[in-house]
This record gives sequence, structure tokens and C-alpha cells, in this order.
Amino acid sequence: MQRYFIPPDRFEADRITVTGDDAHHLTRVMRAEIGDTFICSDGREREALVEITQLGKDTVEAAIVESLSMTSEPDVNVWVAQSLPKGDKMETVIQKGTEIGASRFIPFISERTIVQYDERKESKRLERWHKIAKEAAEQAHRNRIPGIESMHSWKQLLARAGDFALALICYEKEGQLQLRELLRGTVGEQGEKSGLPKQVLLIIGPEGGFTEKEIAEAERAGCKPVSLGKRILRTETAALVGVTCILYESGEMGG
Repeated sequence: MQRYFIPPDRFEADRITVTGDDAHHLTRVMRAEIGDTFICSDGREREALVEITQLGKDTVEAAIVESLSMTSEPDVNVWVAQSLPKGDKMETVIQKGTEIGASRFIPFISERTIVQYDERKESKRLERWHKIAKEAAEQAHRNRIPGIESMHSWKQLLARAGDFALALICYEKEGQLQLRELLRGTVGEQGEKSGLPKQVLLIIGPEGGFTEKEIAEAERAGCKPVSLGKRILRTETAALVGVTCILYESGEMGG
């Protein structure tokens, strides 16, 4: 069933109003008619099955048929800190990461980041990333849209690592602690969810990886270097594998 996120102020006691691109999608793309039903969420605490009562040029009015429980969000919030990759790879990380269950994204610049960051383009870039996250959350039937923060410097990112009970940095150096080993040690032999913190920071490097100096700085900031296995993964692949592993080991993906 089609799902849309709308602002909380459009969510009234017994009805909702859809406007903008979502109204256009309902009327022009989905060719919705009066009496059709879909799911609406305010992205915070309310979600409902609604029935269309009125179709306008730029708005869709619908009556709330049934309030729904919001149970599709992971118990463990995985924040993905991604060193800004080339091309549209960040869009892939946001789209697929949202589908898998990532809770928030922090783009950052590190020593080997290849992209020349242009601050003047940040607002437009963030707007596009937010739209991608919203559409992916709707497709995946998420209850909330993952947040996307403004660009961080390496120093700014490390300053926030202490806010997390568990901060992980992926590093391909041979002999590194495996992510699976660390997670299973944290979760415990019986797989209790309670052993894994509610918020986990996962830091992913750029195409060229992290320097040894950056890894040392991350460790001093409280991050734990981990490996994702014997094979070298592309930066966008590493982010998605990391999120999947964490959610699987926490019992969120049939683990």
C-alpha cells in the first residue's frame, strides 16, 4: 500500500491533508480516486490508514480510518558517518541505508576525500539527500525519515564520537578486530538485544581509506577500529554492509 510522510501540522484529529509533490504523486502518478486508501505518517508519533474524501489540484483530503502502531523502526539506532564519496555514491548510501534501517547520516570530509567540497552547493545537496531519504523511507515502510546532518570536518566528527556508547570506524588493516566478533561480544552469547547500545556510530572512510594518523586520532576519541572481512569493499558498499551487520547481530533482521 502506498505510504506518505506529511508534516505533523497536516495531521488533524480525524483527517489529514496532503500537499505539494505528494499530492501530485497521488493524483497524477497513482491516479487516485475518492475512496482510495493509503498510509500516512507524521514521521514522529502518528501513523494512520486514511481514505480519500476530496481531490484538488494541489491538495488531497483524507479521513482517518484507523490509527496504526509504529513498530518498524529498529531498536538500535545506527548513525552512518560517511566520508563524502565521488559522484552520486552518497545518494546510494542514503537510499539503501534508509531501506536497511539506518537512523541518521553524517557526511564528513577526511584527509583522503577526493571530492572538492563546495559549501555554496550544500543547501541544494542536502535538500536532494533529504528527498531521497524520504522516498526510501516510504518505499521501505519506515515510521520515520532518517535525519541527514550538514557536512562535518574530521575534527567535528571526532568531537561527537564521545556521545555514543559504541563508535566504530571501519579499517581494512590486516589483523584488525572483525566487526562480527566485536558485536557478538557486545550482544552476548545468548544474543540479548540489551547488550548493544541504543545508538551506534559507524564511521566509513573515503575511496582511499583512512590514514594511520586518522585511525590513531579516532582511537583517542573513543572509536573502535573494526574490519568488515578479508575483501576490500567500495566505500558505499562498506556503509551498507556495516549497517546490515549491526542490525542483524542486534536481532533486527532475523538474527
